[in-house]
Amino acid sequence: MFTKLSQREEYIASQLVDIAIKIHKSLGPGLLESVYEKCFSYELNKRDLSFVRQKEVPIHYESLLIENGLRLDLLVENLVVVELKAQENFHPVWEAQLLSYLRLTNKRLGLLINFYIPLLKDGIRRLIL
Repeated sequence: MFTKLSQREEYIASQLVDIAIKIHKSLGPGLLESVYEKCFSYELNKRDLSFVRQKEVPIHYESLLIENGLRLDLLVENLVVVELKAQENFHPVWEAQLLSYLRLTNKRLGLLINFYIPLLKDGIRRLIL
């Protein structure tokens, strides 16, 4: 079944891709993930998009509560999960990780952005749950 995203989710996604491209054009590949995350946060602020960096999310497993079970790089407008990477080689587990994050947070849209890629469009994956 095809999941249609809201106009708000689509708008946020387009803003996030635009931000990623802007940062990558300015700084290029090869820096630490934390540098890209700080620049991303700066750009989100400039665009008046609300976000939380390094958002801790509890995990519930049966009767067990793991209070800080996972940490999202960015949660934007409480709608879109953004996972940032700065790695030379793409790892398929990143997509599985992001899908798990979406499932555990009840969000529908996630972006995986790897800044290490020479052409950033090749480093962006959009996942819909």
